[in-house]
This record gives sequence, structure tokens and C-alpha cells, in this order.
Amino acid sequence: MNKLLQTLLLSVLAVPAVASAADASPHTFTANAALVSNYLYRGISQTDNGAALQGGFDYSHASGFYAGVWGSNISWISGGGPATGSSSLEVDTYFGFKNSFADDFTYDVGFLRYNYPGNYTFPAASGLVKADTNEIYGALGWKWLTAKYSYSVGNTFGYANSKGSSYIDLSANYPIADTGFAVQAHVGRQTFKGFNTVANTANSFASYSDYKLGVTKDVNGYVFGLAYSKTNANAAAYTGTTGQVWSKGTAVLSLTRSF
Repeated sequence: MNKLLQTLLLSVLAVPAVASAADASPHTFTANAALVSNYLYRGISQTDNGAALQGGFDYSHASGFYAGVWGSNISWISGGGPATGSSSLEVDTYFGFKNSFADDFTYDVGFLRYNYPGNYTFPAASGLVKADTNEIYGALGWKWLTAKYSYSVGNTFGYANSKGSSYIDLSANYPIADTGFAVQAHVGRQTFKGFNTVANTANSFASYSDYKLGVTKDVNGYVFGLAYSKTNANAAAYTGTTGQVWSKGTAVLSLTRSF
């Protein structure tokens, strides 16, 4: 795990939230940190079913513009076999614009880049490419419901010729008044487009749906979470060299802190 990221995020978890003295400013800077028992992204373990330390920094403007960076330790690239390469860190950068309208509705449009710094060697017969991925997205929310569509503008998570791959999801985060509890539910569909001419395989074999149910509890700004996630993914497409199946049903514990 990246030692600098680990030290920084543990410091964030230990520092209490402090209100800004410039509350009237149109500029807002926030940070977040999390400890999770398994880093699941779109239902797939990114850490070989192991724990992760995560965190990021965000800027937002009163106009609705925002930008940020977020990072986590990972192991799926180095654990996917000798053809994939070696990277133990994911660093995401993003920007967008979000706002509300008609009282209870929100919208959010933006760009997200997934970065996986490391060393890569791809045998010609593998048909694999570097995992770095660029997506554009749009979301529409109503109170505690959000629908979001993400579209890949190039190769997607290491699959060659996969431009146009997409992810669509519907999520709910329902707060229980005056308790600090919130109930969460999610369903999503990851679709891979294109045909790998080198491996002679359609990328659609990696497509799948994922589902999640969970609950969170806010205790003085520390948010504890428990969720269960499951997919219908082809296990052959999501099994690491250690034999761990990354797409299996999994319960995840989490602790997050924002300030």
C-alpha cells in the first residue's frame, strides 16, 4: 500500500471536523477518508477481497462546479495474472457541475478518469491494454433516489476496443429521521462493448449486473456502514491468481469520515 496515502488518510480519520471561518465564501474545500473491509466497485472486489484505505479531497463552487481527487489501494491489476501488469494504487480525478431544480430534483454531469499508475507488460496474445479509463456521466436525483449513466470514451478497465462500454445504476439512500441511520439500496448494470480481435473474444463476456443492500449509522461525524453486495458476473472473468472470486456475494464493513 502507498505509505504516503496511508499516513495521510489515517491523519484525516483522527482529526475532528472544523467549521470554516469563511462560511460566506462561494468556495468550499472538503476531505474524506475511509476504511473498508473490501473495496467493491460496481460489485467487483478491487482488493482480492481484502481491506482498503481510501480518501480524497474535493473543491466545490456555489455555481455548482466541482472537482476532486480520490485514491485507494488495489490489487486486481497485479492479481489478474502476468499479462496485466503491476499497480497497487487507484487515483481518480474528476470534475463536473451539479445543482438542484424544482425543489426536490438534482442533476449532475461530469467527467471521471480512473488512473492506475504502475508498470505494464502485455504479451501480444493477451489482447489487454492499460486499465486507465475515461468516463463521462450524467445523473438525475429526486429526494433520496438517484439514477446515473456512465459512458466510457475509450478502452475500459483493460479491455481493448471497448469504447462505448457503459454503466447504469439506480441508487437509494433513505435517512431515518432523528436516528442517524440511513438505509441504502442499489442495482446496476455494467456493459462491455466491442470485440477483442487479438484474443478473438467479445468483450461482452465480462458484462454483468450488481445489487446491494446496506445500512449506515452516523456517530458524531463518523459513519459506520454494513452492506451486502452480489453480482451475476461470470466468475471466470473475475477470478484472481490467488483463486479469489472477485464477483461473489460479499458483506462489507466500512468507516468513513468527512470534514
